[in-house]
Amino acid sequence: MIDFAGINRAALAVLPSLLDRWLPDGRREGHEWVARNPRRVDRNLGSFRINMVTGRWSDFATDDRGGDVVSLAAYLAGTGQAEAARKLADMLGVR
Repeated sequence: MIDFAGINRAALAVLPSLLDRWLPDGRREGHEWVARNPRRVDRNLGSFRINMVTGRWSDFATDDRGGDVVSLAAYLAGTGQAEAARKLADMLGVR
């Protein structure tokens, strides 16, 4: 059984570091991380945003969105949420 809530809590605690690693061309704007979406041709910052308080994210150009860090990790890696959660848990040392 995967503890999605626990993994998301642990990920939120270090989310700025994760975003800097996953989306290094991004920048902080208030409580959001704004970056280019690596899953599509995205030339400008602005439409791909991650709320660093809640983990909710959205690409306003494509309507791709999710409600937590696990869904963001899955989206960026192009995997399912279970696989993304396991990899994130390993990365964060969450058991």
